[in-house]
Amino acid sequence: MVQLSDLTWPAVEALPRSTPVVIPVAALEQHGGHLPVFTDSLLLGEVVRRASAALEGQALFAPLMWLGNSHHHMDFPGTLSASPRVYLDLLVDLMENFLFHGFRRIILLNGHGGNITPGKQAVFEVRQKYRHREDLLLLFATYWEFADPREGRSDLVQTSMGHACEWETSMILRLAPHLVGPIDGLEPASFEYGFEPAYRGWTTKDRTKLGYIGDPRRATAEKGEHLFEVFTQGIVRHVRDVAGWDGHTWFPPEKA
Repeated sequence: MVQLSDLTWPAVEALPRSTPVVIPVAALEQHGGHLPVFTDSLLLGEVVRRASAALEGQALFAPLMWLGNSHHHMDFPGTLSASPRVYLDLLVDLMENFLFHGFRRIILLNGHGGNITPGKQAVFEVRQKYRHREDLLLLFATYWEFADPREGRSDLVQTSMGHACEWETSMILRLAPHLVGPIDGLEPASFEYGFEPAYRGWTTKDRTKLGYIGDPRRATAEKGEHLFEVFTQGIVRHVRDVAGWDGHTWFPPEKA
């Protein structure tokens, strides 16, 4: 694995500029009364640990950015957040730093739902700024969107990622069970926005009084290991696609 934090500047200078750069971005925010506020960062950190080991030096991994866009959780103490526009500018600057040093393939690897809208906008803005360059590959990727963990399993209740839910609670049970509080008495909290297909502006307390969305009662550590495995495999495939990109076509290698 190649961790930016372990390298000297001459070692970074020696890397091929076609090396994919992975910038993990997560959050520190409330996760109900049963999970720690560092849940998103813990989970993404484990996916990154497993993926970087599997990739065996094929990518450069930046340290995990734990501050995310979490203003919708601010009603719950312990949440720390950068406002959407501040967060967007932070991601833009991180990408610009690596571009300044000559790297051309950058992945913002995300582990928090609130980062998705500003993260995609940041990638979009940087691409427009460097619109004259055809050698750049700028991507925003959320780790749970690269695999369907329900394939081959019938015991997963949820069909998508929630918040402090069956999936996240299962993964924390696998990773740090001592940090998980009681879940047996919890009731499932709806995923619905109420006015679909329109997207409704919301705060977390609009949707859930206890701070979770989904059904954490269904969580097990065994499910958590399965989720880590399939999500890691999806990210490894994605990074390898980025590494194998020919530098100018629109599609990844298997679709080119």
